[in-house]
Amino acid sequence: MHQPRPAFIDHISVLASAYDVLLCDVWGVVHNGVAPFPGACDALARFRAGGGTVVLITNAPRTSEVVAYQLDRIGFPRAAYDHVVSSGDVTRGVIARRRHEAVFHVGPERDRSIFAELGIRTTPEEAADYAVCSGLFDDTRETPDDYRDLLGRMRARGMLMVCANPDLVVVRGETLVYCAGSIADLYASLGGEVLYAGKPHRPIYDEALARVEATRGAPVRRERILAIGDSVRTDLTGATRFGLDCLFVTAGIHAEELGAGDKPDPAVLSRIFADADAWPKAITRELAW
Repeated sequence: MHQPRPAFIDHISVLASAYDVLLCDVWGVVHNGVAPFPGACDALARFRAGGGTVVLITNAPRTSEVVAYQLDRIGFPRAAYDHVVSSGDVTRGVIARRRHEAVFHVGPERDRSIFAELGIRTTPEEAADYAVCSGLFDDTRETPDDYRDLLGRMRARGMLMVCANPDLVVVRGETLVYCAGSIADLYASLGGEVLYAGKPHRPIYDEALARVEATRGAPVRRERILAIGDSVRTDLTGATRFGLDCLFVTAGIHAEELGAGDKPDPAVLSRIFADADAWPKAITRELAW
């Protein structure tokens, strides 16, 4: 089926009156892991000042409280958002329901907040009932291929893997680094069972809309909600599956694929949207009012 070509826009203000809620991705849209993007800070704050609600919806494998603290540390203003919902929050719900089982954690020490205060027993892989993958142990030097032997042993034992961050890669400063999704996808390709906690899967959107309803005091129609993100695989696909419009940001993880400069290649955009069978409402280089 032919899809109309999404409009390129420079300012989200041209769309703002059509929406009451923004579900905004974090890494690659509002910051690069090192510093916030001033235009994005301004745009979200202005939307809120006009009566809108902003929920930052992220595949970070940490609790929303930890994500908010990290945003504070890099100078991202609290005035720019109402709530944070993370895949770490969803993962904690899964862990809590399996609190009597031993878990093997694949990921760095900094992500262990997802287990805090749940009374969970963590063990080496050979003694665990299932695994939680929040990332690579050392994403500065490892690649998913370094995990093949480990994943093969886990597969042989029939272990479930809960993926706390379905992102494949993320931009840290100027560098692409691997995320938990790259490990989980490799495990799935080996025949392993994976439960994905974040975007593009439904639980994180359900949690985000619960926060919206609590804030606004009433449900919001989906046509009045705009998702914003830079990933076709997670943001655009997740919004499409959940029945939401999406503003696609090209200066994030697809920037190199789309070509340098302010004008991404329309043919490449059309191809990646068609391949995903997901089309945004509009396209922008970066989030700005």
